[in-house]
Amino acid sequence: MRISPDLAGRVALVTGGSRGIGAAIAVMLAEGGADVAINYRSSTAEANAVAVAVRAAGRRALTVAADVSDTMAVTRMVDLIQAGLGPVDILVNNAGIGLVRGIDDLTEDDFDRTIAVNLKSVFLCTQAVLPHMRAQGWGRIVNISSGAARGAGGVGLHYNASKAGMEGMTRGYAARLVKEGITVNAVAPSLIETDMVKAGLGSSLSRIPLGRYGTPQEVAQVVLMLVGNAYMTGQTVALSGGMSFS
Repeated sequence: MRISPDLAGRVALVTGGSRGIGAAIAVMLAEGGADVAINYRSSTAEANAVAVAVRAAGRRALTVAADVSDTMAVTRMVDLIQAGLGPVDILVNNAGIGLVRGIDDLTEDDFDRTIAVNLKSVFLCTQAVLPHMRAQGWGRIVNISSGAARGAGGVGLHYNASKAGMEGMTRGYAARLVKEGITVNAVAPSLIETDMVKAGLGSSLSRIPLGRYGTPQEVAQVVLMLVGNAYMTGQTVALSGGMSFS
């Protein structure tokens, strides 16, 4: 039995794919054989660097700037990907923001923006790619959640709410698409060595029983596993270095 999936002929879209976890996922999907569309908001140089790495793996790459919390922008993005690479077979909803706020300084704008980018974007991107997946009877959707969906976290209650909502949406889509060859799962990392963690939660290293941060590549390995497993759906896989068990 093949351990890693053969993704030759598949087209993947990774939102927020210009750096950190998204960049690692994009490169690993390419190493598995997929052509990859790299979505980003403003980090053009970083997105282009990921595209170079995807092409170095022998696959086609396309960078697409789009605000994935905006309906029209998502529609244009998916149309551009279809024209440039083909219709999307694999969607990784990774785009997100982590505005560190306490209860007393959290504003309505902070809350709305977090829900739009972290949660609404999952709905918009999923709805945009579903017609093709349903028509071909095959699709893989992986949502990048967080340990904050079930724990206190260090960002704020708005972030908790956005990630808990993402996991609820994961189960909802999975239950409704299970007979159509489409799996929907989530990955919930905690304290992965990204810019977000190093900027806001770097002092939390002592909380991790394993004694180190996780790496973006370790998250990408789990995403690749979920893409390759046709029997697993509606699940959230936690990566916490031993901080929590489920």
